[in-house]
Amino acid sequence: MLRNLILEYWMDEGWYVGRLREVPGVFSQGETLGQLEDNIREAYKLMKEEDASIYHTGTITKEIAVEV
Repeated sequence: MLRNLILEYWMDEGWYVGRLREVPGVFSQGETLGQLEDNIREAYKLMKEEDASIYHTGTITKEIAVEV
């Protein structure tokens, strides 16, 4: 299944650096915009695999209220 996400990117010392707006913590970089896109896809894939393994280890969740 494909899902469209927003890639926000900028230049930093000659590198394309970016993050996925909808997925906190997924950042990457590349020498070209194409490399950044490939790398950010790989970073997202690795994050999803890590999340899946965490939930299979008996993780329990609970919704709590916090003041914002």
